[in-house]
Amino acid sequence: MTAKQTKSSQFVCWVIVISLTVPCLFPLGFGFGGPNISEAARIKDIASIEGVRDNQLIGYGLIVGLDRTGDSVVGGQFTAQAIISMLNTMGINLKIDPIQLLTRNTASVMVTAKLPPFARPGMKLDVQVSSLANAKSLKGGTLLLTPLKAANQQVYAVAQGPISTSGFEAGGGGSGVKVNQQSGGIVAGGAIVERAVPIDMNTWDKFSLTMHQADFTTALRVSEVINTHLGEGLASALSSGQIQVAVPERFQGKIVQMIAAVEGLDVHVDVSAKVVVNERTGTIVMGQHVRLASMAISHGDLTINIKTQFNVSQPEAPAFLGRGARTGGKTVVTPDVDTEANQGDGRVIQIDGSVTLGDLVKALNSLGVTPLDLVAVLTAAKAAGALQADLEFI
Repeated sequence: MTAKQTKSSQFVCWVIVISLTVPCLFPLGFGFGGPNISEAARIKDIASIEGVRDNQLIGYGLIVGLDRTGDSVVGGQFTAQAIISMLNTMGINLKIDPIQLLTRNTASVMVTAKLPPFARPGMKLDVQVSSLANAKSLKGGTLLLTPLKAANQQVYAVAQGPISTSGFEAGGGGSGVKVNQQSGGIVAGGAIVERAVPIDMNTWDKFSLTMHQADFTTALRVSEVINTHLGEGLASALSSGQIQVAVPERFQGKIVQMIAAVEGLDVHVDVSAKVVVNERTGTIVMGQHVRLASMAISHGDLTINIKTQFNVSQPEAPAFLGRGARTGGKTVVTPDVDTEANQGDGRVIQIDGSVTLGDLVKALNSLGVTPLDLVAVLTAAKAAGALQADLEFI
């Protein structure tokens, strides 16, 4: 593990990431006793304009031109019905069993896309295509004209074009290789926006900022920074996640310029003390505000080895008697279990109250703990009320 040093004229931030394969813990930063200063960030990186967001689009479509890797008769009945409906709209009326149309060259798919804010008619969007039935691969297929609707059931875009899949499959003679799955893909620039979501920003006399992570201290700082740079009394924090900003007279009809000015302001972000543990990967992340109350930590090394050796007892060859009778024993397998427990010398370290993250890391390093042991230490410290931070497992 390498320690990287983040340097600025205004702040020092500590972050620690630990892997199961790393036996030692190192804090990132200038040292163990650096100042407790929050990191500055632009408002546009920690908040968004309320009402200015993406909109989800969805549609049902058909993919044609597959090399017999499409939907089969079993599970693809609705694909046959969709083919019949499509042909009827083109003036082709077939009076046959729809199942006969399933030649495995066609597949039913769900088509999804995101309509960005202020998208105008004619703009192109990327769409995601996913198999709906039992198609084996969409490679080489072409998506037919598919209307994409929003939650209000209005069509905002139409999609069509060749499918691009990221996987492949090859093999022969009883062996093969498969990379990624081929039941999904994308159509780059395959959707054309047909309708825009109306947003008339020039009529706004105020707007709201929505915090990405709600925090009362940060919300108050955002309002103070806006008032300092753009005018006193313009911004007010309504809650930990919302800041309301009034549009002054000089920005009437120039709301874009005002939002750009607000988004470019720097704010010192306040974060809560938190320890995040991922037991599956052995990753532990601790923020700079993590503190410990007065406590003593004891770490002992207990190793238990259990060895099992199987002994096979082979009898002598059987001796035949009269009338087919024979004598002899049976092969017997007997396990020999040996259990050994070794416990190293335990050590106790006293930790005074209000220690920093660096002091915690130094103490744990002196104990020689591994990241897996650190999880147990932190859990026990939290249960004892000595860990002054939120412990979150993911």
